[in-house]
This record gives sequence, structure tokens and C-alpha cells, in this order.
Amino acid sequence: MSLNPYLHSDLVEAGCDEAGRGCLSGPVFAGAVILPKDFHHPFLNDSKQMTEANRYELRTVIKKEALAWAVGQVSNEEIDEINILNASFLAMHRAVDELKIKPAFLLIDGNRFKPYSNIPHKCIIKGDATFASIAAASVLAKTYRDDYMNKLHHTYPEYAWNRNKGYGTAAHRAAIEKHGITIHHRKSFKLVPWDLFHQQ
Repeated sequence: MSLNPYLHSDLVEAGCDEAGRGCLSGPVFAGAVILPKDFHHPFLNDSKQMTEANRYELRTVIKKEALAWAVGQVSNEEIDEINILNASFLAMHRAVDELKIKPAFLLIDGNRFKPYSNIPHKCIIKGDATFASIAAASVLAKTYRDDYMNKLHHTYPEYAWNRNKGYGTAAHRAAIEKHGITIHHRKSFKLVPWDLFHQQ
């Protein structure tokens, strides 16, 4: 199934998507991408449906061929302060802030968004499998976040972030129970079945 190249043929549209919303550790990342109207790549789809190799190959193509692209992030401390939903919106806002071209319209993956400045937007459920610009944003968000967690893994190898990328796998939760939490964990999340660290 091919992705839609745009919603409005006459507007400069930026697709936005986030990565890491459901993770127990690390920042949430978001991408914002303005693609040429005729952009096409056979690998491009929802980043969760791609292989890791395809995502990284696509990242190079997107950065080269996009009219503008940017990545924003919101730290785990900020997530704990404002909650993960608002942090996801903020990460997208920060990505749009960095675009070298100001879009006239935003395509947002998901069903909720906090309006950005005076730019109109549309939320699209499963937008990363519907519109090319959102799919491209998902690729950037996912790969940049993976890179971040891979780097953290070298300092905290016991949590296997190179494999789980901070998601709440059984192994990750077991490591939290055994070793406790790090400065990179989201304290507002339910990290283990019982909050051991709150009792310390």
C-alpha cells in the first residue's frame, strides 16, 4: 500500500510523529518533516513495520531529500513534570521550531495534539501508515531515539537498552528490581509491579 503524498496539494505540510512515549526510561523524541510532493521510497511506511536496517537507510534518504527536517526531544525529568502526553506534544513543537521552512499545515500522528503557534493541524490515527511525511517523521524520531538509548547502554549495560530501547520488557523490569532505577528512568511511570524505589 502506497502512502498519501499530502493532504493539501497547495500547502507546505509538515508531518510529525513521536517515538518512546511508552518507554520506562529516556526522553521522548519527535520528528517533523516536509517532503517534496513527489517524494517516494519503497521502504517508507510506519517505522514500526520496517527493519532496523531499512529505517537507517531511509533516514539518510530523508535527510538528503526532504525540503526540511528536524528532531526534538523532551527529557525524562520533563516527562515526570508535565506528563508523557504533554511531553509528546512538546517534543513535536520543538521539532517544528527547528524546521528551516515554516509549514502552513501540520499532519499529526495520533488523535490528540496541542495547537502549535497559529499553524492549523489535523490529527490522523495511524497517520504514520497513511501519509509519507508522518512516516518520514516516525523514522527520524525512532532512529534518533534508538541512537540515544544505544549510547546510554554503554554506561548502564545491565538494563540492556541496546535491545529494549527503554521499553518495559520483562528483562528491563527485572533489571530495575535488581539494580534500582537510574537518573534516566521516568519516576512517574509504574516501573515495576510495586514501586520499590518509593519505599527507599
